[in-house]
Amino acid sequence: MKKVSFIHCADLHLDSPVTGLRNVPNFIAKRLQESTFASFSAIIDKAIAYKVDFIIIAGDIFDGEDRSIKAQIRFRKEMERLHDHHIAAYIIHGNHDHLKGSWTKINFPDNVYAFPAEVTAKTYENENTTVHLYGFSYESRHIMERKIADYKRKEDGDYHIGILHGNLEGASGHSPYAPFSIQELTAKQMDYWALGHIHKRAILTDEPLIIYPGNIQGRHKKETGEKGAYLIHLSEMGTMAEFFPTAPIVWRTVIIHAKDIHTFDELLLLVNQRIEEEKKAGISLILFLEIHQLMIAEDIEAMELLEILQQEAAEEDEFIWVAAVKYQENKEWIKDNLVNESEFYKELFAAANDLQNVEKALEALYNHPAAHRYLPKLTDEEKKELAIESEDLLIKLLY
Repeated sequence: MKKVSFIHCADLHLDSPVTGLRNVPNFIAKRLQESTFASFSAIIDKAIAYKVDFIIIAGDIFDGEDRSIKAQIRFRKEMERLHDHHIAAYIIHGNHDHLKGSWTKINFPDNVYAFPAEVTAKTYENENTTVHLYGFSYESRHIMERKIADYKRKEDGDYHIGILHGNLEGASGHSPYAPFSIQELTAKQMDYWALGHIHKRAILTDEPLIIYPGNIQGRHKKETGEKGAYLIHLSEMGTMAEFFPTAPIVWRTVIIHAKDIHTFDELLLLVNQRIEEEKKAGISLILFLEIHQLMIAEDIEAMELLEILQQEAAEEDEFIWVAAVKYQENKEWIKDNLVNESEFYKELFAAANDLQNVEKALEALYNHPAAHRYLPKLTDEEKKELAIESEDLLIKLLY
């Protein structure tokens, strides 16, 4: 039977700095700094254990265009492990580790093939199967053209795999580099599309399989949940995909409902019970606690609760670190009361939630001749966050 197996991962961001945390103990800080390497090493462990034919890395292997020597050496060691087990590696470089960056060049073993700046086809062959892989590396940080147009499927070969680091057209939250549509991908008649760039894993279609594996390790509060890679099998029976987690540390937002809580002791007990439940997962966690429906109580300070929870953090193989505590002080109940009280409040909250008003409020800043060049365009998600913050502020001022 003609068949091939491989691992698809992307967005390693090796040696990436972790952001958004304060007062982190040294043992956690060290584990966080090591986490991208540990996750990638676990992926290589899987590749060896599964005896796959090759691995695909769909861009942003390194976090910056300077590609630190430390990150390159660690990456090379993992490639040498693959080489020892006769496993090939097909890699592309993305917008973060583009080809025009300035770095000290470290050579990789000959089982590694890095695609050049032009869309290129590379052939892999095992005993009875021929696979053509197609991809390109970013020549510079900003690739705005539709590189998908340059992918040309060969006539021969048993399987065809497209590798692309780019943004699904219409998707928000990431820079719109190398844009494409699902229709454009399916029209290329590939058996599998190995995507990169989006840090949240997603299966865009089943026929053919088009997958964003997400990044391999969360690095801030927006990169929550399990992170890892996909094991892919292509055969005459069809295509199979299996996600497997490898991230040593998981970032997670936890919502705790505290409708009937009125004292600090009750709240602390409730929170500690939830943390004990999270420990049962048997993994290291960075937690962001959102306490909902808490009745307004001036003597229950979020910062005091956070300090107590952080003091209880113990150095263990699987640690839990509470990074932040946020109260939602029964906001919907308060908002409903205000809206029912007056038509004025109803219009006021409607205005606060209008995303166009957010844009208007920021016009002066984005049009400023000196400031605008340093400001990235706000995504729809970021606009929604600003609208929510404005609503929260209104509630605190009015109630």
